[in-house]
Amino acid sequence: MNQFSQMSVEKLQQQAKTIKLVTGMLAGMLAVLLVMAILLSIKKGFSPLVVVPFALLPIVIINVNSLKQIKKELESRGKAI
Repeated sequence: MNQFSQMSVEKLQQQAKTIKLVTGMLAGMLAVLLVMAILLSIKKGFSPLVVVPFALLPIVIINVNSLKQIKKELESRGKAI
């Protein structure tokens, strides 16, 4: 039994919207940060800043997996996002 089986349909739909928005924003910011770090590395040599997007990538992966679980729970209840 997962944490989502205890939640109402409305709460699941709201959580899915929130996770989708936050994950999209985080992924976008990480992409921008990676591009900026690469450009900085090209101009001034290696920068430890390049590591940060890869270090924060697991947060995006966890959020995507949570979103999949929410969608699966909603489908099992006969509801869609």
